[in-house]
Amino acid sequence: MTTYTSIRAITRALSVTMLLLVGIAPVSAADWPTFKPGQWTFERTMDGAGAPLDKVSTTECTDPTADQKEQQAMLTKAGCQFTPLAQSGKTYRYSATCKMGGMTSKSDSVLEVESPEAYTVTVDSTVGGKKSHEVLRARRTGDCAR
Repeated sequence: MTTYTSIRAITRALSVTMLLLVGIAPVSAADWPTFKPGQWTFERTMDGAGAPLDKVSTTECTDPTADQKEQQAMLTKAGCQFTPLAQSGKTYRYSATCKMGGMTSKSDSVLEVESPEAYTVTVDSTVGGKKSHEVLRARRTGDCAR
């Protein structure tokens, strides 16, 4: 694997994970918003780290809040540290620093809550000196199929 490919793979893995961290509750911080479980569509756009614009859309039956708490536990065990969540109205901000695979990733995230059924997360990251910008738009589209 080339250095460029390695950096891109790490950037993607960390970026996806950071975007999923919407429901993490750091100690002594604002409370995270609660999102309604059900069928959700996630539209992710990533730009940077020397790669062309990348767009991915997925739909799944999920509880975003519960899923994100699990992601926090996994990332904390992997060596990530998170800043306390800062809230101003419906806007939440937090940062993370992760050391994985011999590289350090730093990200600043802004979560904009529209409702318990819609939110947008913007993440600006630096991994191995390469910068990336991502936007995740999440929308609940209904109840899960039974």
